[in-house]
Amino acid sequence: MIEQQFDVAVVGGGIVGLAHAWRAASRGRKVVLLERSPQAIGASIRNFGMVWPIGQPPGELHDIAMRSRELWLEIATAAGVWIKPCGSLHAAHRPDELAVLEEFVALYGSQLGVELLTPEETLARTPAIQPQGLLGSMWSATEVCVYPPQAIAAIPKWFAQTELVKCEFSTTITAIDDHQLFASDGRSWRADQIVVCSGSDFQALLPEAFIDSGLRLCKLHMLRTVAQANQWRIGPHLASGLTLRHYTSFAACPSLATLKQRVQQETPELDRYGIHVMASQNDLGQVILGDSHEYDHEISPFDRSEIDELILRELHRQFVLPDWTIESRWHGIYAKHPSRVILETEPSPGVHVCVGPGGAGMTMSFGIAERFWSKQ
Repeated sequence: MIEQQFDVAVVGGGIVGLAHAWRAASRGRKVVLLERSPQAIGASIRNFGMVWPIGQPPGELHDIAMRSRELWLEIATAAGVWIKPCGSLHAAHRPDELAVLEEFVALYGSQLGVELLTPEETLARTPAIQPQGLLGSMWSATEVCVYPPQAIAAIPKWFAQTELVKCEFSTTITAIDDHQLFASDGRSWRADQIVVCSGSDFQALLPEAFIDSGLRLCKLHMLRTVAQANQWRIGPHLASGLTLRHYTSFAACPSLATLKQRVQQETPELDRYGIHVMASQNDLGQVILGDSHEYDHEISPFDRSEIDELILRELHRQFVLPDWTIESRWHGIYAKHPSRVILETEPSPGVHVCVGPGGAGMTMSFGIAERFWSKQ
């Protein structure tokens, strides 16, 4: 017996699922959101909370990120989500890091509005960058901060309060067949359009759709300090020169190869665990720190203390905090496609799979969902 008829059913209550539910509902669709846990507990709540357009290469992907930024500001106002447009600083403590930033600004400065700052100008924007050896930084005004656990909990509450989207938590979907969704407790739904946003468990519901998908799993380590005293704030999001190795937006910079070679020669342990260090700060005053990247067969359920120690070593080299007391440690696992910003596929009529935004889920999900629903 089919419980209810909907225009759209979204499987997964993380940021990708929330984005699809919202953008479908904003176009007048009758939407149900189905999430297996009492609340989303996956990668969507285990990240920095960085809405990070600067990490996307100029062009279509950066445009999607900027549209996501606009939508974040819109939904935050409506749903009572804490949000802070804060911008970002990429700090350079080594000549090759500064060279990459100079090249990036020369290539894209007028297009993206980024600019180089002197050490003095950098320290005027934040008290949290290590002044010793600082050569300069790159400022970008577009980045935004949210606190993921608060945001991912607040949006479904707003859906329910406004009756914009019907939310069914503690609901495990075990099968999809001919526009029908079946839950483990015997309930079922029918929807004209089904969107599967099942995160790192992508293969569980539609295994045949992912046999040749190329998706990889990535594990990251994160840490969070206690609330900093006296309302001390870091200001913008902070990224070290090590971060230039990680984001594809810097791939066009000729000096990047020199930087990568130097890191590999001096500190190969950082490449071994994919470590680059960044910092953000939530509304409670806690500083979120990280991170690392281990892939596929390297992933273990046991967290290596060595990785946390290496992250903290590099953080202390790059940043300055009044209180480094670590209040929480955790790991997250997300899915990532080797060449696409996210995997979108149609395994059967009326079923759209949207998974694997990598580390860019908070940045890209709203824009990706907007792009999809604008074409429906």
